[in-house]
Amino acid sequence: MGPETLLPNGIAHYLLGGVLIGAGTVIIYGATGITAGASTFLESTLSYVSDRPRFQQFRFTATRDWRVVFTLGIVLGGALYGLAFGEFGWTTDVQWWRLLGGGVLVGVGTRVGKGCTSGHGVCGVGSLSEASLLNVGVFVSIAIGTALTVQALGVTP
Repeated sequence: MGPETLLPNGIAHYLLGGVLIGAGTVIIYGATGITAGASTFLESTLSYVSDRPRFQQFRFTATRDWRVVFTLGIVLGGALYGLAFGEFGWTTDVQWWRLLGGGVLVGVGTRVGKGCTSGHGVCGVGSLSEASLLNVGVFVSIAIGTALTVQALGVTP
């Protein structure tokens, strides 16, 4: 299996994406001193509309403005890319209920793992955090195991 099989569209756009993610991470950390993870977006956003003490913690209310901008940037950046390069729209054959179930499991995992792949995988590994290195090892191991199990069971979209 050669590189053309693994990366049939070349490597340039992956490198550009990595550079942009790295630059965004550095900018957020430099400006706020906070790791740029996306997993606290929901709680930060709920702090706008809920008066429950859980959502009114300082760590959510103090960072909610930039976290909303950060998350909107992720969504809008993907949409703009799709529109600019004609790759916009639904691109999977996976049923909606499987995507929803996967999203719920990812959400639970980010709470259990005290962060998401962006927080641990980009920021934590970049700063050599032992907890993040362990979490990323667990993420990758479970992802590989799940993919192999699903493939062995013959599950298709």
